[in-house]
Amino acid sequence: MTEPPSSYAEGRVCVVTAGGPHPWIIINALADHFGDVQVIVEDPVRRGAFLARRARLQGWVSVAGQFGTMCLIGVGKALFRRRIVRIISSESLRVEPRAGLPLWRIASVNSGDFLRAIDEIRPSVVLLAGCRILRPDTLAGISCPVLNYHAGITPQFRGMNGGYWALVSGDRANFGATVHLVDAGIDTGAIVAQVRGEPAANDNIVTYAYRLAALSRRMCVNVIEDALVSRIEPRQPGGESRQWFHPTIWSYLWTGVAKGVW
Repeated sequence: MTEPPSSYAEGRVCVVTAGGPHPWIIINALADHFGDVQVIVEDPVRRGAFLARRARLQGWVSVAGQFGTMCLIGVGKALFRRRIVRIISSESLRVEPRAGLPLWRIASVNSGDFLRAIDEIRPSVVLLAGCRILRPDTLAGISCPVLNYHAGITPQFRGMNGGYWALVSGDRANFGATVHLVDAGIDTGAIVAQVRGEPAANDNIVTYAYRLAALSRRMCVNVIEDALVSRIEPRQPGGESRQWFHPTIWSYLWTGVAKGVW
C-alpha cells in the first residue's frame, strides 16, 4: 500500500455506501492509497419501497417496465458472470471489502445514527458511493466537504445507468463518470472531476458500471487528495441537464435490436 503524503496524512476519509461491487471497487482503491478510510455502510433500500416511490413520480406502467429491466439485469449478472470475472481480473478489481477495513453499519444515512457516526469519525472529507440521497438537514449536519461518485457524466446523464444512456443517446464521448459536490438535487452539484473512456465491444448494461468504476479509481483518489488539502475547484455544470432512470424492458429490447446498445 502506498504511504499517504505527509501533506494530508492527518486527514480522515469517510466513504458512505449501501454496498455492491461497484462502490467497493472505488472504496478499495481509496483504502489502498490513503490507508485510514472509514466506511459507513447503510442498509439497502427495500425493493418494494423503491418501486412505490418511483411509481408516485412516473406511474405504475413505466415502473413495471423498469422493474422488468431490473429483473433482466439480475439474470444478466449470472448469464454474463464469465465476462464480469474477466473485467475484474484484467483490471485488478476488488469487489468485496478488503480485510481490516473499518465498517460502521447503520440503517439509513438519514438517521441520527449516521450523524453520530460522522461526529465520531470526524472526517476531513466524505464521499458518497451508492447510497440514499441525503436530506438537506442531514447534509447540513456534516461540516466537511461532501462529494458524490456518480457513474455518469453530469449534467447530461444524471440518475441511473449514465453510461448506458450516453451510448443510447449517441453521445459516446460522454461515456464516463463524475465526482461532484452534494447539494439538494440529484447529481446536480458543482462538478469536481470527470473521466471519460470507452466500453468494450461486448459490454452491456450489466458490465458498464464495472468498466466505469475501474476507469474512475484514479480520479477518485486524485479528488480526495485535493479535498484533503482544500485544493478542489468545483465548477458549475453547463449544458442540458436530464435525470435518467432504468429503461423499461420494452425500450431496452427495442434499443438493443435497433441500435445495438444492450
